[in-house]
Amino acid sequence: MLQLLYAAIFGEMLLIMLLLFKTPLRKLLILTLDRLKRGRGPIVVTTVGATLVVVLASSLYSMAKIQRRTAEAGVVNPTEQVLMSKHLLEASLMGFVLFLSLMIDRLHHYIRELRMLRKTMEAVKKQGRSFEDGKSTTTSEDHRALTEEIATLKARIKNLETESEAKGSKAKSLESEVEALKKQSEGFLMEYDRLLEENQNLRSQLEAIDQSSLHAENKKNM
Repeated sequence: MLQLLYAAIFGEMLLIMLLLFKTPLRKLLILTLDRLKRGRGPIVVTTVGATLVVVLASSLYSMAKIQRRTAEAGVVNPTEQVLMSKHLLEASLMGFVLFLSLMIDRLHHYIRELRMLRKTMEAVKKQGRSFEDGKSTTTSEDHRALTEEIATLKARIKNLETESEAKGSKAKSLESEVEALKKQSEGFLMEYDRLLEENQNLRSQLEAIDQSSLHAENKKNM
């Protein structure tokens, strides 16, 4: 048991050293860890870790029992002291194994994140360079096109301004004509009223003349 734990510790320390330094073995190790984290790999790792936790808990429980018996007896038993040292060493080694496993997992995760970040930055830099190159090649053409478009828009604005001024002057002349027609129609209405009044006066005069002539004829006949 102790030899297996020591072998696991030294193996994990070697893996950590390989992950810390950039070597050809580092890429191979990262690829291996990537494959281990796919498929059934996480299940196997979780099972081994859970087994170590159970054994560690058992060792701690045995240490607690030995310490309780020693406290009750009041005398240190050499056999129990040896067992206590053995369980303490095993618990320490298993805890160290679990800690190094966690360190390996975190190192692998951060290395992958760093590689992805570098790839993203390189892609962004390449995109920025291509954009700058394309911008430098098309700047003159874009500038020429924009200049022509601005000139066209200025000419169109001038035409619209002249049309607007012409329509404004035409609208003013129409307003003056309407005002003159309005005044003329008012004069016609006044003249119509005057003629209507004269017509009425003439009719009343004619009726008076007819009545006087009828009255004179009646007198002659009598």
